[in-house]
Amino acid sequence: MRPLSDHGLLRVWELGQDQHPVERAVTLLAAACPEMSGEELKGISLGERDSLLLTLRELTFGPRLAGYTECPRCRGGLEFSLVVEDLRPPAGERTLGRERTLAMDDFLVRYRLPDSRDLAAAASCEDVPGARALLIRRCVLEAGRGETEVEAETLPDAVIEAVGRHVARDDVMPEVELDLRCPECGHRWPMLLDIAAFFWTEIAVRAKRLLSEVHTLAVAYGWREADILDMSPRRREAYLEMVT
Repeated sequence: MRPLSDHGLLRVWELGQDQHPVERAVTLLAAACPEMSGEELKGISLGERDSLLLTLRELTFGPRLAGYTECPRCRGGLEFSLVVEDLRPPAGERTLGRERTLAMDDFLVRYRLPDSRDLAAAASCEDVPGARALLIRRCVLEAGRGETEVEAETLPDAVIEAVGRHVARDDVMPEVELDLRCPECGHRWPMLLDIAAFFWTEIAVRAKRLLSEVHTLAVAYGWREADILDMSPRRREAYLEMVT
């Protein structure tokens, strides 16, 4: 994996403008992992995808994540800071392989961890129940109760919910839930960290800043975009200070 250069970041930003968030995540990784095909990247589990995105984000922007959100109660602003390494589970707790087995209430379910193709298919559904049913059909490989085979759609809700909890917990990178507290009113609430969305927001901000810098220097000196982007950030900043 290689970090996104300024050239690469602008290319990814341009490509991702009209893409669905699921496709954007694959586009990001494809730019950084040329050794893997698009289909290979779509086929890795969502946890593995997010782990790779977190690594790419660290390589591109550094180890610290600075975020902002609003309190759902009073709408007050809340800034928070995270360190990449703190978001990763300890190496010994990472479970390898995509297939899993769950035994519960006489049911035995063999299933696989969802990937980007599953998420894209679910996103096309009209409602949450439809998306849930589609994911069950796609990810449950085999189910039975005793000697009797059971269709995935007929599994009890408790079993399906247990599978969902195991998926969220056992992937290479489990879901990251932040415990936030509003400094204004003291309200506490949980928030899932979507690293793909977080990273994309940072990329969009950085891309617009780069375009502004290119515009300023091109107007001032007549330089080409490629030449400006090839400069080190420090040299580019020095020229911008002279212009402004």
